[in-house]
Order: sequence, then C-alpha cells, then structure tokens
Amino acid sequence: MSLRDVGDGVYAWVQPDGTWWLNNAGVVAGENAALIVDTCATATRTRRFLDATSTLGPVRYAVNTHQHGDHTYGNSLLPPETVVIGHALMRDGLAADPVIDGCPPFWQPVPDWGPVTRRLPDVTITDALTLHVGGRPVELRHPGGPAHTTGDVVAWVPSAGVLFTGDLVFAGLTPLVFMGSVPGALAALDWLAGFAPRVIVPGHGPVLDDPATIARVLDEHRRYYQLVLDLGRDGLARGIPPLRAARQADLGEFAGWADAERIVLNLHRVYADDGGRDFDLITAFTDATALLGRPMHTAVNDA
Repeated sequence: MSLRDVGDGVYAWVQPDGTWWLNNAGVVAGENAALIVDTCATATRTRRFLDATSTLGPVRYAVNTHQHGDHTYGNSLLPPETVVIGHALMRDGLAADPVIDGCPPFWQPVPDWGPVTRRLPDVTITDALTLHVGGRPVELRHPGGPAHTTGDVVAWVPSAGVLFTGDLVFAGLTPLVFMGSVPGALAALDWLAGFAPRVIVPGHGPVLDDPATIARVLDEHRRYYQLVLDLGRDGLARGIPPLRAARQADLGEFAGWADAERIVLNLHRVYADDGGRDFDLITAFTDATALLGRPMHTAVNDA
C-alpha cells in the first residue's frame, strides 16, 4: 500500500490487490487542513493510512463514499474534531450494519477489525455539497439514485481534475452492486464520464490516470453490468434461482477478474428488484460461498 500524489495536492491511498475488504482512500491537502476520502476496514490499516497522511495537515473533514465497512469502520480512529460527512442513506446503513460487531464466516480468514467502533457522519447530504479545503473546492455529489448502494457519494476536485468514485468503479476486478441497483450502476457510468476527470481514484484497484484507461475501464463496467442484466433476465425467464444461473453463466472476458463469485450476489440483486422483494443478504452470501465451494478470500488481516 502506498500514498500516491495524483496532482496538485491530491493523494490516493491504494491497497493492493483491491479484493474483498481492501479499499482505496485519499486525501485533499489544503494550506492548513486536509480532507480525507474514506477510511479502511481495520484499525491497523486505518492507522497506517492516517500516519501516512499526517504531514499533510490536520484532518478537518472526512467523507465516506458509501456505507460499507471497508470504507467506514476506521472512522472511529479519526480525531474527535474531524467532521465526518456522508449521504443520509449511507448514515442509516452504517447505523444498522451488524458486521462491525463481528464478521460472519463468509470470508477466510474471518476479518478482524480491531478496536473500532461505529462512528456515523456528523453531516449528511442528499444531493450535493461543496467543501472548501484551504480555498480549494471539493464537490460531493450523489448520482441521483441507487447504484453501488443507495447512498453513494463521489468527491470531485475540479482544480486537479481528480474524481474519487468510491465503489462506483472497481478497476480490473469484479464490481459489486448487491446493495444498490444494476441499472443504476450502469447509468452512473455516463454520469461519471460527464465529469471528464483527468484521474479517477476507484474504490478498489489501481488509479486510472489517463483518458484512454478511464474510458476502457468504464466500458468494461458497462459490458459487465449488461451481462449481469442479461443473465438475470434469462434466469428469471427460465425460473431458475440465482445460484443455478450463476453456475451456468459464461462470464467470458470477466471470468479472470478477481472476486468473480460476486456474479451470484449481483444476480440476487436483479432477482430481488424484478420481484419487488427485499434483498436476502444471508442467502446471497451463502450462495456466493456455495459457488466457490469455500469461503471467500480476503487478505485484510495481513500486516
């Protein structure tokens, strides 16, 4: 993991290899203060991130791009005076998240968060908010509907052309939309492209730092989401459950992506939306481990 200068006082914290629970975060440095984008899943990893950013100024603001624990559980390691900001639905989701109290054994090894506690946003937004960090505007925007989750927020630094997308982008590994919407995630890609960013810091995977790479990765996401929708509609038409549809699926160009078992989680989302049903989290994760024949892998506990 490393803190990478992506231009004009903006930094990306990249945690290889970006698979389960290994997120990216970032920093926007001002003259006498800093804004951070997301924390990390564990106390150890969050402390390492905050230590790396300590020379960039006191952390005045922290933005959570969405509710998932790999981006939020480290909030409690932030200084008490830091103002934490997130979408209103993100705050509700983190408030109700049971996984911070003990991770179920769907992963191997089972993640150990360390001494973290639930710290919710102090300020919530529903659409947009502009913060000023050392005179530099940082625009927080919601895509307008459910995508990766219902409460996604991006952080856009127009002066540097840097866009922190959270998990609206997974660079080079399987996207996850089980708590959002597959059509919404697909629509959000054009919305992201509309920023015309010079650099994208994705929620997982390497930094995208040229227009051709950004366009390629967004196009890969479009094709993947369309595949998920096609597989889901076919499975529904044939009356087969998501796990069977996933087992029969030809992932084609995406078969080699890390965390490919997310196909069944994403199919559960399509099925739930089609039937107007609540998403069954336990069944979906049980199916993901059944598809693999073992628990899902994470290296989040590695030193």
